Amino acid sequence: MKTLQFWLWLTLIGSVGSTIFGLVTPLFYRTFFNDLVTTGSKALVEPTLRHIILIVLVLNFISWLFNRFGQIGIDRFTAKGSAKLKQDAFSYLINHSYTFFANNFTGSLTQRIGRYSRAYERLTDRVLWNVIPLGVRIIGTIAILYTINREISIIVMVWMIIFLTFNYFYARFKLKYDLQKSEADTKASAVLADAITNHNTIQLFTGQERERGTFFDITSIQSRLTIFVNNLAGAADAFQALLMVFMEFILFYFSIPLWAAGEINLGTFVLFESYILGLGYNMWDFSRVIRDFYEGFSDAKEMVEILELQHEIKDIPGATDLKMKSGEVEFKDVAFSFNESRQVLKGINLDIKGGEKVALIGPSGAGKSTFVRLLLRLYEINKGAILVDGQDIKNVTQESLHHYISLVPQDPILFHRTLMENIRYGRPEATDSEVIEAAKLAHCDEFIDNLPKKYDTFVGERGIKLSGGERQRVAIARAILKNAPILILDEATSSLDSHSEALIQDALEKLMSGKTTIVIAHRLSTIRKMDRIVVVQDGAILEEGTHEELLVKEGSLYKKLWELQAGGFIVQEGDKDIEDKPQNEGEGDEDED
Repeated sequence: MKTLQFWLWLTLIGSVGSTIFGLVTPLFYRTFFNDLVTTGSKALVEPTLRHIILIVLVLNFISWLFNRFGQIGIDRFTAKGSAKLKQDAFSYLINHSYTFFANNFTGSLTQRIGRYSRAYERLTDRVLWNVIPLGVRIIGTIAILYTINREISIIVMVWMIIFLTFNYFYARFKLKYDLQKSEADTKASAVLADAITNHNTIQLFTGQERERGTFFDITSIQSRLTIFVNNLAGAADAFQALLMVFMEFILFYFSIPLWAAGEINLGTFVLFESYILGLGYNMWDFSRVIRDFYEGFSDAKEMVEILELQHEIKDIPGATDLKMKSGEVEFKDVAFSFNESRQVLKGINLDIKGGEKVALIGPSGAGKSTFVRLLLRLYEINKGAILVDGQDIKNVTQESLHHYISLVPQDPILFHRTLMENIRYGRPEATDSEVIEAAKLAHCDEFIDNLPKKYDTFVGERGIKLSGGERQRVAIARAILKNAPILILDEATSSLDSHSEALIQDALEKLMSGKTTIVIAHRLSTIRKMDRIVVVQDGAILEEGTHEELLVKEGSLYKKLWELQAGGFIVQEGDKDIEDKPQNEGEGDEDED
């Protein structure tokens, strides 16, 4: 913060100092031109003229120095301030809920942070390098002209008021169109990012023309708004040019009688012209400053809305770290719904002892994935409590809760980083040898050893360069490295073929050893060794027991699912293929089941 203050003050001193010396210099030009047309001896006047020119040189050099100091200051102030804004925006954004990110396009969020920082750079530069110097120039010019002729100073002041008033109201009028332009830009970026992310689906379903049409329509709207906004800007520039022409005419028209009366001389005309040109340039630029202000505000508005949006899930005041003992997980009368018409879980009561291995199964839409998301506190429950070793997860920090839980999801998403970095994400302080050992336990080495750069291979955005099975092995290796006492396997082997699945079963058994384990699986053969199987249907626990107990139970849903299973896949009931998807638009997400 102190560093930023230093660069801010350096910028202010440079900006104001350069402007002040720029105002003083024309006064010496005034004397120079008056002496130039003197009727006296040229030989006597020549030294005076040389002396004045030297003074002008010194003043211009000092002004240049102040200008350079100001440029150095503004460059560093905006760069460091922009980085700080990005850091703060990212820190706040990344703590938003699972639902928030499910409801917003990645490209749109990226665009908002980028425009937010650029708006800061633009506004800061305009305030420190345009607005403040303009204020100094206006006050200085009016004061100097007032000492020469009161009427001339009043004329210039009235002109400046008209000029600034027009720009202010024009900028306010144009703001709504600037906002529309920014929104159109955000929408175009979001659609573009969405299409690029789903490029494979577009190709396989021959959707190129449809996507081109959608993107064409959106960018056409954006183009029309841009042209309209540019036309408004052009009209404003034309009006300001007209004001400049009239100002110069009026100033000289009223100055001629003063010259005829001997009240002003040639040097004063030069002074007027210098000040009017300088003021005209600065005030013309002021119109762009006002437009940049509002455009900057409109660019930053969308990100500010996110920064003002309260985090949906946040630690309570005074939240403590989770104290892990045995890893017991207990659901007490837990109910959850995305909205009033769509209840996902209904009065769930389940006690999972420390070190116990429990499988959750049931038809799609039963609520299995929501169950584990509630344990991870990705959603807030509507009723009841979830306890870990007797501690309500609402009363502990999210960071400590997640520290003690490992998740291997159905469709792991990897960073566009190296394999070494992706696996090490489970435990950042792990050594290379520990990462390699975890990879071997997950049988990642079988494909990594065939890569030219081995563990230094970049996996592509979202891990696209790897197959689904390879991504899952990396996710399993990451969980092995983390070695958390509570483990969640959400269809952790769904993308593996039978051979690959068999290879890592021993790794999963080692991973589950001594840990509280919750497994979601459609391949019932993978959960036969669980200590307990919990069957969920329509958001409620229908039955529970061991594999053998449920098979002999009369009317058992588990028995029905087991008998319907063919080739390692489950035949799903009805037309449901999406689990836990909320009915209202924009809430929840597709289930990974």
